[in-house]
Amino acid sequence: MTRIFLDHNATTPIKPAVREAMILAMDAGNPSSVHTEGRKAKGLLEQSRQNLATLVDAPANGLIFTGGGTEAINMALWGMVRRAENPVRHLLVSATEHDAVINCAQAIEKSGLASLKLISPLSSGAYDADQLLAEVQKHDAEKDCAFLVCLMLANNETGVVQDIAPVRSEIFSRGGFLFVDAAQAVGKIKVSFNDLQADLMSVAAHKFGGPKGVGALVTKPGIPLEPLVQGGGQELRRRAGTENMIAIAGLGVAARDTDLEQMASLARLRDRLEDGLRKIGIEGLRIWGEGADRLPNTSCFSAPGFSSETQVMAMDLAGIAVSSGSACSSGKVKASHVLTAMGASEEEAASALRVSLGWNTTEEMIDLFLEKWGEAYSRATRGKAA
Repeated sequence: MTRIFLDHNATTPIKPAVREAMILAMDAGNPSSVHTEGRKAKGLLEQSRQNLATLVDAPANGLIFTGGGTEAINMALWGMVRRAENPVRHLLVSATEHDAVINCAQAIEKSGLASLKLISPLSSGAYDADQLLAEVQKHDAEKDCAFLVCLMLANNETGVVQDIAPVRSEIFSRGGFLFVDAAQAVGKIKVSFNDLQADLMSVAAHKFGGPKGVGALVTKPGIPLEPLVQGGGQELRRRAGTENMIAIAGLGVAARDTDLEQMASLARLRDRLEDGLRKIGIEGLRIWGEGADRLPNTSCFSAPGFSSETQVMAMDLAGIAVSSGSACSSGKVKASHVLTAMGASEEEAASALRVSLGWNTTEEMIDLFLEKWGEAYSRATRGKAA
């Protein structure tokens, strides 16, 4: 059976050019060495850095390679609360952030280094700007300690894209800093670090065709951060340890070869999927983030009476890979904190499915999904309707 992969938000299959670059990089030297082999490796490292900097419109000297998006998140949050200069003592975090952000923020709160306030979303999935601004305006830039606002650019489960501009100036005028988790946005929509004006931004290579286990923290040049890892002078002493040249080479090619026009065209396939779901006649169907600005490749919907776990298993048996939400839950199917925060009922949260498309998705794949999912839905709900 030929399998169909519709879980690109979990990880994207790498392209042949990425794989080839990684194989060639296996022979790379140590980029910290001063001899010919070392200088060649350094050139490859810096070319990958420049490729990613170009993709996200950021200064290359503010880009720190990491072991993935989660490390970049931890580097940003712990780095800001532990730094000697103007340390952050308050965290304002959107309640629909990725688990990596929320769990890291909760760990920081438990450590006693900073307080934590979760900002509720609207039913659309957008953060509540009024609530956030009310919290920001409690801070006096001259009297209070620094605070950090954490807002993801695009939600990994619903695909909802956040508009950060309305709150940005107030954050900065009150002495705050802004961290943006852009892991799901990079490679799917245009991302400009310069336009966002964020202080810090996380990136994960395997979300845009690169290998797993490598990413980056993008920072404004010179922003002081306490390193997570102590050691040598790599990454301008911001992240010690010999760089993962194989993975970084793959990241660089994935960044270079990202086709945003192709990704934008996936909105047509996403709409085809959602139109097909409506035609099936699902009682209580709810498409999360519908009507909001969303990633072109992402659809998250609830089908009450058809549990998420059953849906995932039924589709897997049919040769189709989908998920119930975030892939960072140790392989478990559990109710989504994102949908719950958006006002989902217990049944809606327990019957949610995420379908995420990518560079190799076709109309035929969408149609086959609709056929197989519709059959599974009928089987699962036939007895209940009687």
